[in-house]
Amino acid sequence: MGFGLDRPSVSSATKWLGFVTAIWVQTISGNNYTFSNYSDALKTLMNLTQLELNNLSVAKDVGKAFGLLAGLASDRFPTWVLLLIGSVEGLVGYGAQWLVVSERIQPLSYWQMCIFLCMGGNSTTWMNTAVLVTCIRNFRSNRGPVSGILKGYVGLSTAIFTDLCAAMFNNNSASFILMLAVTPFAVCLTAMVFLREIAPSSSAAEDKQESRYFWFFNGLAIFVALYLLAYDFIPDPSTILSYVFSATLLLLLASPLLIPAYTYISALAKSRVGSADPEKPVPVAALEAPLLAAEKAEVEDVAAEAAERRRPVIGEEHTIFEAMRTLDFWVLFVSFLCGVGTGLAVMNNLGQIGLALGYVDVSIFVSLTSIWGFFGRIISGMVSEYFIRKAAIPRPLWNAASQILMAVGYILLAIAMPGSLYIGSIVVGICYGIRLAITVPTASELFGLKYYGLIYNILILNLPLGSLLFSGLLAGFLYDMEATPTAGGGNTCVGAHCYRLVFVVMAIACVVGFGLDILLSIRTKRLYTKIQAGKKTKRVSILR
Repeated sequence: MGFGLDRPSVSSATKWLGFVTAIWVQTISGNNYTFSNYSDALKTLMNLTQLELNNLSVAKDVGKAFGLLAGLASDRFPTWVLLLIGSVEGLVGYGAQWLVVSERIQPLSYWQMCIFLCMGGNSTTWMNTAVLVTCIRNFRSNRGPVSGILKGYVGLSTAIFTDLCAAMFNNNSASFILMLAVTPFAVCLTAMVFLREIAPSSSAAEDKQESRYFWFFNGLAIFVALYLLAYDFIPDPSTILSYVFSATLLLLLASPLLIPAYTYISALAKSRVGSADPEKPVPVAALEAPLLAAEKAEVEDVAAEAAERRRPVIGEEHTIFEAMRTLDFWVLFVSFLCGVGTGLAVMNNLGQIGLALGYVDVSIFVSLTSIWGFFGRIISGMVSEYFIRKAAIPRPLWNAASQILMAVGYILLAIAMPGSLYIGSIVVGICYGIRLAITVPTASELFGLKYYGLIYNILILNLPLGSLLFSGLLAGFLYDMEATPTAGGGNTCVGAHCYRLVFVVMAIACVVGFGLDILLSIRTKRLYTKIQAGKKTKRVSILR
């Protein structure tokens, strides 16, 4: 009897412990956004033109196109298999880059470097798919906060890597890449033990408790972001201060363990109180649970058979082919391309943009983009969930707002006023974060969770596609047109004119994305009204 009573506490604690390890995985899976930190070292070592360097960054993002494999695998293999594949692939991909940059081996050929960059980029798709699919299924009633928190830590990942490298290795490019190779491997090994699918909450009381815990995670994450931001503005920190910063940061990243510990201890205490009273009857709900589960399964089977005879509507379970036959999928796809494609172009070229505008050290801009990207992700997840419950406001409307703000940011960068790169980095980070955090739950609400892993990775194709269009082609060609050749076969460009036309074109793309997001908001208004009604019904039922 005792073991039966303890099982719920163990299950709940395990679910939260899995979520904590998912946060850790996301904390190290933003390594794809750190290319600007060592791109100049690669350009110098390999004597590359800007177009060739941009194509290397495209190769990194093309790795995400193979995320379709992770999406297919997510429906057939357990979470730990996906994490193992991603961690090993990242170790090999970034390990090879470290050997080149540290000059332990002779520079590899251009196509070989493209392959290893592609492997590094693909590794994160396995990690992200494993984490997002598992956690959204475990916390179905809180998809917005889950997406915001997890994607928020991806946003912080770049700042964490950058600041730790600056604090411990004095911004050494070789040490930085070694950290990108080894750290994700170690973290994924830990997550493989604890992250798994567990039954989601079944009552409004459990949903409310989950929401309280998510507010704790949000507050902690915001504190970590402010801590990183404060360190970035310390001029020339001493060695002791740098080591204290690093130790405190690692302690903050470990502190989410308080939630599963508290959950287990409190639930265990309640079960012991219950077991101390032998006359206490077993709840009727507990006795009827297997029967209710069987009846529910039968109803679901009948409903599934009926659904097979007609095309699903928005809000129901879709296969990938059914989703791709809808207008809403392609509106979401193209608007996502306009937002993340242009944002990724800025992140990939931030090193050269900073040099063109006269900044020797661009690490501050990389950190600003990362930290403010975190704020965009975590705040949009909670705010969008709140307004769905209060006013049934469609999530895509927040994407529309981010597109307009991003267009304004690109115009400021094109004008190149004093300090515009600081403002532009912040704006691009916020809006890029909003797009990622909002699109993840939106896709699950429009097309269901059954094939969510594959649908998510179809949408993520926008990352390599956007990188190719806006970074590899647009930014690469236009920069080389303005640049002057250098000795050894490379080139360079200094001045606001280097990227001005690039920013104007990307601002226009954002305006197009704004129009598409408004269209999707109108088309999904009825769906979000139903979602709001469902949440209200669940809350009322628990009060009776």
